[in-house]
Amino acid sequence: MGKAGAIAPGERMDESKRPARVLDIIYEIVCLPRRWTRAGLAAKYEVCEREIQRDLAIIRHGLKLDLRHCREGYYFASIPRLPTITYSLSEALALILAVQAGSQFGVDSGELVSAIGRLESAFPAEFRPLLRSRSLVSVAGGAGADKGTLSLLGQALAQRRKLRLVYAVANRQGELTERVVRPYCLLPYGRTWYLVAHCESRGAMRVFRVERIRELSLLNESFTIPEDFSLEQAMGPAWGLMWGAAGPEEEVRLRFDAEAGRWLGETEYHPSQQVAQEADGGVLVTFRIGVTPEFVRWLLFFAGHVEVLAPEHLRQAVAAEHRRGWEENG
Repeated sequence: MGKAGAIAPGERMDESKRPARVLDIIYEIVCLPRRWTRAGLAAKYEVCEREIQRDLAIIRHGLKLDLRHCREGYYFASIPRLPTITYSLSEALALILAVQAGSQFGVDSGELVSAIGRLESAFPAEFRPLLRSRSLVSVAGGAGADKGTLSLLGQALAQRRKLRLVYAVANRQGELTERVVRPYCLLPYGRTWYLVAHCESRGAMRVFRVERIRELSLLNESFTIPEDFSLEQAMGPAWGLMWGAAGPEEEVRLRFDAEAGRWLGETEYHPSQQVAQEADGGVLVTFRIGVTPEFVRWLLFFAGHVEVLAPEHLRQAVAAEHRRGWEENG
């Protein structure tokens, strides 16, 4: 028996979705006043009416919005206007990257496009072709990098200029290396930013963690990104950004229990992903990937909710990480 007032694991997963749902409900009511009833919202978001009632209470009492109700549905008596907001170059660039990430997962709207269009119009003229071409590819939210570094990287991307950087290599105990690179893509991933660039000293594509860049200077030499460049092709079958550490492409088969399965069926983590539902609510998931340390860490996030069916070396690697965790934590 659980403790009084405890939240069941499944409920916790649903609770994590509440902020996004509340914002979406506000958007729907603003766009379609007197259209949405509590029952209609419950059906749209596939939750019970009690959960929608909690969302509406947050809108009224937590966010202090003047939400009202009539027979036809909910509406706002007034919507507060935001004051004028100014952004630094790096902040505005981060916002546009985040919107690009959202559009890849189906988050889009006329109002969002309009707002970002107005933001893009405030950029220096040389940035606009870059923003329209979507060559800044975003995969997830990021932070943890110096604003000046991000601004200089953004300038290099916009002007197609080479960079000289001093970089601390993680797998060499932080050894500093100097190199000239052609920046192709800047993206937030996990909790930091990464630069995807062609390294002239290596003669190949490399991924640089921005916070490991110790010195950075913009060169007067320009370059052209190949028309057929694709981040997805550059990554190949590797999982995540650590493609230099990826093993050979192989089939990975996993079984997630019903609790984790509710999450997994809603998100595509890799283009090769295939999901099959089981009778008990669990899911069988298959990938064709090059396994990376990043993939092992991703599996550890699910703890006891996932079983590695194949390959055996991955099963052993996950088990070894679990044992190490137990030993370190006593």
